[in-house]
Amino acid sequence: MNVFVKPAKMLQGEITLPGDKSITHRAMMIGALSDGVTEIHGLSTAADPLSTLSCLRELGVKIELSGEILLIEGRGLGNLTQSLRPLDAGNSGTTIRLLTGILAAQKFQSVVTGDKSLRGRPMKRVIDPLVQMGARIESAPGQTAPLKIFPTNGLHGIEYELPIPSAQVKSAIIFAALHAEGVTTVQERIQTRDHTERMLGLDAQAIDGSY
Repeated sequence: MNVFVKPAKMLQGEITLPGDKSITHRAMMIGALSDGVTEIHGLSTAADPLSTLSCLRELGVKIELSGEILLIEGRGLGNLTQSLRPLDAGNSGTTIRLLTGILAAQKFQSVVTGDKSLRGRPMKRVIDPLVQMGARIESAPGQTAPLKIFPTNGLHGIEYELPIPSAQVKSAIIFAALHAEGVTTVQERIQTRDHTERMLGLDAQAIDGSY
């Protein structure tokens, strides 16, 4: 069967775009670390952001879905509570890597794991800079999940150049830096998506990607 399509003079109508997964992850985590209630509109309800939502609830964050609006009662920096069981990131690399940055600064021990696929993915890139900041993290052989994250006496700022472009690793460092003493600088040879920086109101230098 042949299909013939003629050029259109114009297109007219309205579409509703689905929520963005990367932004939804970050909005939920930032809301959890904030003071007061955060409202998230247009969130993604894909499996990966739902893994983040589940983990945050396990950490004592009150989250309510009111219609199409997600309400998050923030606990503030350093006020999450210990989960009684391992946190399950499902198949979400964003969940486990960003959450590790947050958990590295908490005053309790955590274990983060995921499904078989996630447990086979490399975590060295996020472990290395966090350890430089003073975090204590144990991994499975091959530096994969599950990750066991121990409390420390506090994190400190670092200067770090990402060896491989990664918005996930960059965001994990930024979340850890929110809890750390001193200034943290992250440099990117190739700029990655900047959702975290924009949502936190951080200034970026356009040339070398320092934050």
